[in-house]
Amino acid sequence: MPPASPALHREGGAYRVRTIRRDALVIGAGGAGLRAALGLAAAGLSTISATKVFPTRSHTVAAQGGIGAALANMAPDDWRWHFYDTIKGSDWLADQDAAARMCREAPEAVIELEHFGVPFSRTEEGRIYQRPFGGHLTENGKGPPAMRACAAADRTGHAILHTLYQQCLRAGAEFLVEHFVLDLLPGRDGGVGGALAWDLETGEMVRIEAGATILATGGYGRAWASCTSAHTCTGDGGGLVWRLGLPLQDMEFVQFHPTGIWRAGCLITEGARGEGGFLLNAQGERFMERYAPIAKDLASRDVVSRAIEIEIREGRGCGPEGDYVHLDLSHLGRDLLEARLPGILETARIFAGVDAARTPIPVVPTVHYNMGGIPTTADAAVRDPRPGAPDAVVAGLWAIGEAACASVHGANRLGTNSLLDLVVFGRVAARSAAAARDGGALPAPPAEDAHEAALDAFDALRHRRGGVSPAKARAALQAAMQRHASVFRDATSLEEGLAKVAGIAEACELLEPADRTLVWNSDLVEAIETRNLAANALATVASALYRTESRGAHAREDFPHRDDATWLVHTLAWSDGPASVRLGTRPVCLDPSAEGAEAIPPAARRY
Repeated sequence: MPPASPALHREGGAYRVRTIRRDALVIGAGGAGLRAALGLAAAGLSTISATKVFPTRSHTVAAQGGIGAALANMAPDDWRWHFYDTIKGSDWLADQDAAARMCREAPEAVIELEHFGVPFSRTEEGRIYQRPFGGHLTENGKGPPAMRACAAADRTGHAILHTLYQQCLRAGAEFLVEHFVLDLLPGRDGGVGGALAWDLETGEMVRIEAGATILATGGYGRAWASCTSAHTCTGDGGGLVWRLGLPLQDMEFVQFHPTGIWRAGCLITEGARGEGGFLLNAQGERFMERYAPIAKDLASRDVVSRAIEIEIREGRGCGPEGDYVHLDLSHLGRDLLEARLPGILETARIFAGVDAARTPIPVVPTVHYNMGGIPTTADAAVRDPRPGAPDAVVAGLWAIGEAACASVHGANRLGTNSLLDLVVFGRVAARSAAAARDGGALPAPPAEDAHEAALDAFDALRHRRGGVSPAKARAALQAAMQRHASVFRDATSLEEGLAKVAGIAEACELLEPADRTLVWNSDLVEAIETRNLAANALATVASALYRTESRGAHAREDFPHRDDATWLVHTLAWSDGPASVRLGTRPVCLDPSAEGAEAIPPAARRY
């Protein structure tokens, strides 16, 4: 974005800028950000979190079914079985060092949450209750479904988020609530040294200087018209690194949850099928037996989503237009549903108008999770791969949660691994940042004028007369992504989608907010969010066109098979101008030995 004339913000004192100095800055206060902030504060770093919504309103609150860990509370289990399922679920695109670390640390991380006060549901013996989930099996895929999802009824994310926030307050972490981070600040000698944030309540600009900066900003599901994501999930972290010239990784891999409520998009947790619910087509047939004869309704999400789409395409969908299928829970009984899935009963009643204890819920696949994001190491450090330095990282910068791509999810995330990712890598990033501080490896503070370029860009957007409405640009982007980056893809549709999204990204340089004030200016917020969404969407469609195979959630009808010889690599996408993308690859890590696991070689993926 071209900078405005300095006079726009330097003359007449139009902007008030105050400076805050802390050891660590966490951007975002969902599950990942809170766990990182807690770890940093507990390690003795002065820690501040900048978040555009109040912490307990973060999207983690919507996670329902459980957090995965091989506790073996209700049946035999082993973290190595969990690791195997994660790699198989990822269609072998996950980095095995990072995935092994996540699964190995899972039991300890969940027990730690229990000690923090998370009110998990309990067995009769008082142990943490665990339910089966899609894609989780025992004995390296050879045994029965694993009882691995540690659940707090169907409000697990809600319970974890509130507990972590309370623990952060106890540990002394500070929060800048309703502060929108505009851009990262370069360190004086390289790396990242903090960020510039906009206080939405006062209109003040806050320059936050920090030796360690952790991005925990969540996904970008709102780039699609139908999604389970909160309206705040606008890919802000991806936008920050995109403008910094850093790449995004594996953006073509977008998970469609099989059971979003028809037309509303609201999530019906996989835990509903874990408790015994099943899918039906218009003929009353349990069709998943045809697509996944062993796992059936508990196959991985990409498999179930494609099965539903095929049933609808082939004329076996339910309803007057045949555009959804049924999720039947009625046989489970009201008592069990009220005890284990009370939120689902409420959601079905409000958004589908049905009593799920008596009537099937109409469901369709809807965008749920972004496997791609900011590339990181297994220590959560942000990568900056470039010629001659393929393993380079950015000093002072880490990324975690859905904003990041470690990659522990590869081409398809297993249910329950998102909450686990947040907690484990929140801990990892805090440890890594503390070690960098102790080793003197954090960047020097930003230069005195380091925030001026970000302020110029903000001022240019605020006063622009480009004639493009942020709301209309966002709606056009969502329609294009829904049409061209859906469950099934092909070159013709992707090429058309790339042209549309590139045009919208270019139009984002002409966004004209209707409101030019600084206090609670939601139109200006939407303009910045739309710019961030467009960057993420552009990388997604370009990467999807680039990868000429089908793997996990990326289903190319013109290239229906997985191609390990060519595409067992991560995709990287860099900004090459406002509306163009430069693409490349980096190897997948196939060696988990440092984490005490054996490598899992690629194999056919069947459920």
